[in-house]
This record gives sequence, structure tokens and C-alpha cells, in this order.
Amino acid sequence: MAQKKPLRERFEPLSIAKQILLMTGAILMVLPFVWMLSTSLKPPDEVLSWPPQLIPQTFTLENYVGVFETAPFGRFFLNSLIMATASTIAILFTSTLAGFVFGKYNFPGKTFLFILILATAMVPFETYMIPLYLTMVKLKQVNTYIGLVSPYLIMSFGVFFMRQNVIASLPDELMDAARIDGASDWRIYWQVALPLLRGPMGALAIFAFMVAWAAFIWPLIITSNRDLWTMELGLGMFQYRFTVDLGLINAGSMISILPVLLVFIVLRRHIVRGIALTGLKA
Repeated sequence: MAQKKPLRERFEPLSIAKQILLMTGAILMVLPFVWMLSTSLKPPDEVLSWPPQLIPQTFTLENYVGVFETAPFGRFFLNSLIMATASTIAILFTSTLAGFVFGKYNFPGKTFLFILILATAMVPFETYMIPLYLTMVKLKQVNTYIGLVSPYLIMSFGVFFMRQNVIASLPDELMDAARIDGASDWRIYWQVALPLLRGPMGALAIFAFMVAWAAFIWPLIITSNRDLWTMELGLGMFQYRFTVDLGLINAGSMISILPVLLVFIVLRRHIVRGIALTGLKA
């Protein structure tokens, strides 16, 4: 149970200034989402009214209904869900397996290979997306779910993140005890390491899901078939040649962030623990 600070310490000028600064930052971060929710609930004549009002004079769900009437948003939602779920599962598997190997085994070229994996995080996606697209053309995976998910199966940050947590959470003595009991390396990974990594895996799952869910450039170039469009591409349907339907875009954006918000709420307690363990040992 967290111990409360003494009353005198809580009301020190520096502590008060810090709390005001944190509260201001929190309000600034939340305000765009509140404004987006407010706009999505306004009728068209209030969206561009002046002066702008945070609370709508008339609440309406017309924009949410319009989102599904104007575009096949249910299909876009399903495509995003398939892409983000497949990417999250693949990244959890590849990151924990690679982190386990790099964290607990020694082999020639281990340091070089690990640095090489980390270096890929510094290469912008835009520099290799065209070669990747040409590869997908050769493999005939354009306009397929495989082509859509392919760049999101491995995450270099995930490998680093899980390696740090394997070093911090999995003692060598525990692995030695498992080997004495006759466990194979795969069994140690599956039955010993993974249960100890549930917290960090939850934090990584949130991050991986958000990255795949918010992807825009790759789905744009790999899919020309509208049936494979994701939510991010679908939102572009509310931007016309000379105008933008702010009500529909904000309603669509609210729908698009709901799964990410739900995943965050379910797994939020793993974030701090997972990130804190990352810095324990290098």
C-alpha cells in the first residue's frame, strides 16, 4: 500500500508547482480528445459555429449513424482489428523468443547481431517501403491480409524490451533447476520464461496494437481494393475535393480509438511495471 507523504511536504511551493504543471499537461493532452468527442456529437450547423463551444447545444448521434451509412466502416473496422491482432500476436512471439535467446544464451556474433537489430529501429520506414512493396508484388501478396500485416510481424524495440525483462525476471538458477529436471530449451522458454514475462508482454502488446492500428502509409500503398482498407484509410472518405465533413471525421475518429482505449484500460497496469524493469539491467 502506498505511503502518504506528510501534509507539510505535500503543500510545499515546489510540490504545488509540480502538481499544477502536471495537471496542466494532463489537461492539454486530454483536451483534443474531449473536443473530438464534442464535435462528433454536434449537428452540422453547430460544428463551425462561432464562437466555438465545447459543450453542444443539441446532442445528436447523427454523425455516428452517418459514418456507417456513408462508408463500409464495419468492414474497415474488421480489417484494422485483423491487422492489429495478428501483428500483436506475432510481435509478442518474435520479441519474447528473440529476447529470451539474447538475454540468456551466448553464441558467436551475439553482440553484433543484437546491435544490428537495434540499428534497424533507426531506419525510417519510408526508406524501405518501396523495395518492400516490390517484394510483395513479386510474392503476389498485394491486396491480401498477408501483405497488409507483413511489415508488422517483428519489432526491434520489442526484442530490446523483452531482452531487458528476461535478464531482470529470469534468474540463471531457475533455468539451471529446470534443466536438471530434464526440461528442454523450448520448454524453459514456454513454461518458465513466458509466465514470468506476462507483465512486460502486456505493455508490449499495447504498444504493438497501437502501432498496427494507427498504420496509414503501408495500408495505403499495399491495398487498392477497398474491401481491405483499414480504419485510417476509411477516414479519408470524409474528406472531399474542396470540403471536409468534420462531424463525420470526428465521429469516425472516436470509433477508431475505442479499441485502442479498451486495450489500454485492460492492460494498463502492466505498462509501468514493464517499463520500470526495462532499466534494471543492461
